Amino acid sequence: MTSEAAKLRIGDQLLKDGLITEQQLARALQEQSRTNRMLGELLVEQGIVTAAVLCQTLAKCLGIRYCQLRHGLIDPQVFKLLGADEAERLKAIPLFKVRDSLTVAMAEPQSLPAIDRLRTLTGCRIRPVLAVEANILEFVKKYAHGDVNVDAFLTSLSESNLEVVERESVDEGPATDLDKLVAGSPIINLVNVALLTAVRDKASDIHIEPDKKGSRIRYRVDGVLRDLMKPPPGMHASIVSRVKVIGKMDIAEKRLPQEGRVRIVAEGREIDLRVSSMPTLLGEKIVVRILDKSNLRVRLADLGFRAQTLEAFTRILERPHGLVLVTGPTGSGKTTTLYSALDLLRSPDINIVTVEDPVEYQLDLINQIQVQESIGFTFARALRSILRQDPDVIMVGEIRDQETARVAVQAALTGHLVLATLHTNDAPGTVARLTDMSIENYLISSALNGVVAQRLARTICDQCSTKYYPAEHVLADAGLSDHVGRPFRKGEGCPQCHDTGYKGRLGIYEVMEVSPGLKRLIYGGAPTHELREQLRTEKVLTLREEGVLLAKEGKTNLEEILRVTHIDEQPVQAPAAATPAKPRAAA
Repeated sequence: MTSEAAKLRIGDQLLKDGLITEQQLARALQEQSRTNRMLGELLVEQGIVTAAVLCQTLAKCLGIRYCQLRHGLIDPQVFKLLGADEAERLKAIPLFKVRDSLTVAMAEPQSLPAIDRLRTLTGCRIRPVLAVEANILEFVKKYAHGDVNVDAFLTSLSESNLEVVERESVDEGPATDLDKLVAGSPIINLVNVALLTAVRDKASDIHIEPDKKGSRIRYRVDGVLRDLMKPPPGMHASIVSRVKVIGKMDIAEKRLPQEGRVRIVAEGREIDLRVSSMPTLLGEKIVVRILDKSNLRVRLADLGFRAQTLEAFTRILERPHGLVLVTGPTGSGKTTTLYSALDLLRSPDINIVTVEDPVEYQLDLINQIQVQESIGFTFARALRSILRQDPDVIMVGEIRDQETARVAVQAALTGHLVLATLHTNDAPGTVARLTDMSIENYLISSALNGVVAQRLARTICDQCSTKYYPAEHVLADAGLSDHVGRPFRKGEGCPQCHDTGYKGRLGIYEVMEVSPGLKRLIYGGAPTHELREQLRTEKVLTLREEGVLLAKEGKTNLEEILRVTHIDEQPVQAPAAATPAKPRAAA
């Protein structure tokens, strides 16, 4: 605006709002008459008001909305509609598109030629909002070069003065409050950035939790929850609604738990999301499980097996029939180990069938079946039906009950190789678990080929790895009392690992190959501690001893190994460095 009336109106508005004094306005007007420059430009130059305050006042004078640009308000796909050159020339940047209406931040939103040009280039109705010119040009440059700083967006979202300009209805037709909440672009962008950040950081889960002060979003990276962002108060219901819409869930039902599933494209790849909602005292909690196929390592050699344990596990899988169990707590990587075993076994010559709940990753040359307990299609029923499908190898996602265990054992005894997961603390304890499920000892001894017990330990960040000396009690717990004064490795913490000292995880594996000696003990109903002693005589290392070897190799630290390996018995002595085990004859 260049007319004197407009300039005075801006000055009067600033004066009315108490942002400047009459003396400051008088001096600025005097300087303006001498230089013929814009009043607002002079006020900013003299440090009387900031550019942001000036824009807010100008927006009030023009009767339009003011927008403080920040990451997340700008949809990168919509930015491409205009392009960097035109955006810089017009001093405008597209923010987001709702149906055929495009919201654009402009330094001169009153310029009709600029709005006409935007309408021609994009084919959309233009809804201008005012923004600082320098702010616009800064973001045009960032988005033109793909330099989108997600961390800056997350920081801006935590500020209490977040202005949600997109909640205003942009359609001529009526809009319900729910429509505004769900279709509001800040909410959409907040959820999108949370998902994108989780995918980039290789998170396994996102937790959206209600809080007395609003809401909290955390994500699980390398098995540990970290804070991702704390959205401003009042946004929790909107975020939950948006995630429910993505997961194709009932947004009106807030009293009962719900589950949903959807496939998204992020970073140029397809990613499956499993969404779960749960009502709590403060509101609904949402957990999103992220299943990223690019993170799936299906080669056994990539999982962290030491050469000795990998050789033993491979021998178990090479047997033509029998039961192979992978055990460990939830989130210890059991399903990944089974997929890796199937990858080793699959070929056009054999029929492999899996029963899972749910099917997490799709693999070629494998027939994958998902159970649906709501209609009575359970693991046991699916397993019985599979036996009539002429299978060579059967993978059971989880043995949860006596019926499934009995069918799996019978399948293993009738010429099939059966792979399954089970929840036990270690490999020898698997026999007692099967016995608790009323499986007879003579059947276990005949069917069981081997057991792999596993944990996932965080690996040391390469960027901040350094030497350290563990405390004496840590060395004692690890069975390394004679290593006092010897340096080990740990991560100090850096931006690359979010100051944790860890980046990535690898598996710790205890492989119990059922030898003739173990068969006799199982057949005779020997207790778990006798099986463990037999394994020790056969030079099979426990989970903790396997982990200690990894710490000695500098892949992780002792504290992490002690955290993830809870065992009943401490190691009798420090594990020797890779003592070769004698090959056992197949039973």
